[in-house]
Amino acid sequence: MTNLDGKVVIVTGGASGIGLATAKAFLDKGSKVVIGDYNKEAGKKVEEELKAEYANVLFVPVNVAEEKSVENLVSVTVEQFGRLDVIFNNAGIGVQTPTHQLTDEEYKRVIAVNQDGVFYGIKYALREMLKTGGGSIINTSSILGTVGEPTSIPYAASKGAINLMTKSVALEYADRNIRVNAVGPGFIESGLVNKEALGDFYDGLVAKHPIGRLGKPEEIAHAVIFLAENDFVTGTTILVDGGYTAK
Repeated sequence: MTNLDGKVVIVTGGASGIGLATAKAFLDKGSKVVIGDYNKEAGKKVEEELKAEYANVLFVPVNVAEEKSVENLVSVTVEQFGRLDVIFNNAGIGVQTPTHQLTDEEYKRVIAVNQDGVFYGIKYALREMLKTGGGSIINTSSILGTVGEPTSIPYAASKGAINLMTKSVALEYADRNIRVNAVGPGFIESGLVNKEALGDFYDGLVAKHPIGRLGKPEEIAHAVIFLAENDFVTGTTILVDGGYTAK
């Protein structure tokens, strides 16, 4: 079992939602956390708020769709804290458009952030982890990497790719003490996904989850912590979905 106290962790998409909940969970374990996010204003605000309670937290702006930006995120992390032990490749976007109306720009933007961004995070994390004798890479997939959803072809494609990227890299580096896993959330309660914002559509989302509610960001964070701590888990995607994919 890996003790996360003192470990150096990157969380992309860390200024809100699942990313923020996970950053806090690692900080509660005593980890040193670098929050990467595209939203500079939100990232700086989160950094200030967390520094009131935690000493080792840093915000670094990042656009995960750009390789050099991800390389910089990892480089700044190592410069600040000396190493990289865990990366949570969490940043992602989605679009819901009928496939026959989907533009090339929309499709490529989702793939660039969700799939290419995870590849860049894996690539540059591996380079540092190989220097220090191991580490843990965790990627955010989705229930839609396992089951289909109308009007979500680029999102589903990217998340299905993440599942197989996770398995492939896990096999490639298992003998070098680098574990690679993914977490696949169901629909999660958030600032944009709630009863007030969605009205009757919210009730339809809830009905798709046999457990009778949507998930909480903290429940996904709990799964990420498990994947970071358990030394015998690699090459898997843990679905945290209230029974969504059991049907």
